[in-house]
Parts: sequence; C-alpha cells; structure tokens
Amino acid sequence: MTSPARFREHIALYACLTSLTSISIDALLPGLRQIGADVGAAPPLSTQHVISLFILGMAFGELLLGPLSDAIGRKKALVLGLCVYALGTVIAMLAGSLEMVVLGRIIQGIGVSGPKIATRAMIRDQFEGDAMARVMSLMFTLFILVPMLAPALAQGIIAVGGWRSVFAVYLGVAGLLGLWLVMRQPETLPPERRIPFRPRFLVLNARRILSNRRVTLLIVATGLVFGAQLVYLSTAADLFFDAYGIAETFPFYFSALATGIGLASFLNARLVQRFGSDTMARCGFAGLTAAGLAMLAASGLWGGRPPLPVLMVLAFSAFFAIGVLFGNLNAMAMRALGQVAGLGASLIASGSSLIATLFAITIGAFYDGSTFALSAGFLIAGASAMTLAELAARADASPVEAIR
Repeated sequence: MTSPARFREHIALYACLTSLTSISIDALLPGLRQIGADVGAAPPLSTQHVISLFILGMAFGELLLGPLSDAIGRKKALVLGLCVYALGTVIAMLAGSLEMVVLGRIIQGIGVSGPKIATRAMIRDQFEGDAMARVMSLMFTLFILVPMLAPALAQGIIAVGGWRSVFAVYLGVAGLLGLWLVMRQPETLPPERRIPFRPRFLVLNARRILSNRRVTLLIVATGLVFGAQLVYLSTAADLFFDAYGIAETFPFYFSALATGIGLASFLNARLVQRFGSDTMARCGFAGLTAAGLAMLAASGLWGGRPPLPVLMVLAFSAFFAIGVLFGNLNAMAMRALGQVAGLGASLIASGSSLIATLFAITIGAFYDGSTFALSAGFLIAGASAMTLAELAARADASPVEAIR
C-alpha cells in the first residue's frame, strides 16, 4: 500500500506533468505581442493561433498517445510525449517566421498530450468514482499555482532574454519532469492488463466508447467548458490592452483571475465526496451560465467596456465555476471507461480539445476589442454544457468492455 508521503509525491508529480500544458499556454501570453513584432504576421495566421493551434496539436496527439499508453504502459508513453514536446520546443525557439512558430507549437501540443493523457490514465488505474474526482481536484489545486505564477515570471524572463527564452525554460522543465518520472513513478498498468496497439481493435474499442451516449455527451460538454477558457486565453492580452490600456501589469490581473480556478479546485476536493461529482458539476454549470449572462449584461450597459472591477468580479466568478467543473467533468466521463481508460482518456481529451479549439476560433473571430465575445463564450458554453450533462446523467453508465 502506498504511504501517505509517496501518495503526496505522486499527486505532486501528476500535477506538475499536467501543468506542462498550462505552462505552455500561460507563460507565453506576455510574449505574444513581441512574437508578432519579431517574426511578423502571416495571414490568415495571427498570434491568437500560437495558442489555439497548440490545442489543436493536443487533439491529434491525444488520439495516438492514449492508445499507446494502453499498449506499452503509462510511463513509456509519457516519456515519448515529453521527447516530442522537446522537439516542438526547439523548432519554435529557433523559428524565423510565424509559420514556424505555429508549427513548433503544434508539435509541442502533440507531445504535451502524453503527460496530459498518461497522468489521467494513471489516476484511473488507481482510483474510481468520487475518490478519483477528489484526486483530480487535489491535482488541479496544485496545478493552478502555475497560471497564477507563470505569466509574471515569464514577463521577467522575456524582459531579460526575449520571447525565445521562454521556450528554453520549457525545454528545461520537460527534462526535469522526465527525470522525476523515470526515477520515482512506478508503472500503474501491469502487462496482463495491456491492450495491443492494433488498428482494428483501436477502431472497435473507440466505436464502443463513442457509442456510449454518456461519454459522448460529456466529451462535448467538457469541450465547451474548455473552449470558454480558451476564448479567454486567446484574447486576454489583447482585451486588457485594448479595453483598459493594461500591458505591463497584465500578468498580475491574469494571476488574480486564475485564483478563482485554484480556490474552486481546492474546495471541490473537500466537498465532492460529500455531495458527489454530479451535484458539484451542476453547481459549476449554473455558476458559469450566470457569470456569462451577468457579464453580457454589463457589456451592453457599458458599451463593451465595463469598469475593470466589474469585469474582474464577473470573470473571477466564471473561472471559479470552471474550476469546479474541471475535476468533476473528467471524472464523470472517465467513470464509464472500465478497461479502456487509456483510449477513453485519449478520446475524451482529444474530442474535447478539438471542440474547444473550434469553439474558441469561432468566438474569437468576433473579438472587437470589447468584452462581448468573452461574455458570449462564457454564456453559450455554460448553458449548452449544462444541457448536455443533464442528458448524460440519464444515460447508461455501465463500464465499457474492451475488445482484445
């Protein structure tokens, strides 16, 4: 049985591995304007796509690395993902054009899906039900320290070494995490439970997973919630500058809003085993919808630029709701996966990432320097995801049996 100290170490490792996704997004936000000035625009590409197409890369990587983790084990798949991530990091760091930056980011996205998927599968290998939701919430509580600190630290790094130095930090972090993983984390998937990497069986098992109405509906719901956050991440630096003239102090406002997700994850970890993930998720959906509606009303009242304190309160509320939803939605979707946790986690993450990217690109296209697009993103995502989750709750939750 795992000791409490080793359990805490594993949760910390999972949080750090998962946070590589957040670091790869949040630490680059203060440098987006500098990237645009340095390498120039390349229509139809813009610096927004440095963020959104990173997520698109994740969507494709998750389709490969999830099933691979079922076949060769979680650790090997995770190490492979870190190596691909390092390759993309080097390409982006040395890029002389926006196209090459975006290409490197797409490869980074493919690679970062290894840590993202394999850690979820490791948790699913060891925990079930509300206990799994609690572990994921504990992981997200540690994970949220990253978006709170990363932009401010990155702004200092960029001031000294330019935007390319951020990619050098990415490379170092990936190397340290890989070393920690190899030395301290045991494999959680024994050989007898592995599923051979055979295209025919992958297709058959994927069909079984996606034919599960509960899982499919929750994939879409998760994608919409993630998409709402991605709309913010893609437009935040421009929004704060265009609407409020905030540039140098942007990381501090970003960090303040990130605490909403962290506080929610912390509270959710303590409440989910008392009230259950379904009830906590309903509260999260209601909160996100209400925050989006209130922000849209404020945007209309103040011509798309509500007072900064009003924006901060409403955005904090939205992110608090998103923090409640993250751990619970993933646990709810993973609950029915049974023997196909790796492939299932892959399809959930890939499908939700793809939906989030499409949602963010669509809503982001309406960005006009005001808060209207962000408000609409929160409202549409909250209301739609709440409807889908309610439909999922009425569907069959029997575990999916693997075809071997």
